Amino acid sequence: MSKTFSILPAIILAGFTSQAAAATCAPRDVVVERLADRYGESRQSVGLGSNNAVVEVFASDETGTWTITVTSVNGLTCLVASGQSYETL
Repeated sequence: MSKTFSILPAIILAGFTSQAAAATCAPRDVVVERLADRYGESRQSVGLGSNNAVVEVFASDETGTWTITVTSVNGLTCLVASGQSYETL
């Protein structure tokens, strides 16, 4: 049963990512610049996901906004989630 619970978030994220990708993707440099200019967000963390995709969390301590992005190996970055009330723990 524990394998099911460890695989389920990956399946949910994969489905959410593919749906979000259709609407909100651009070259990485464009996305990073817009997050910085419009929301004051900078990269807070980074990790390697499936298929060598780079998963990053951008956030602003001043505004409290945050954004999670996934960048594919071809350099296309997609927004997969965003919100408010970011807090560093």
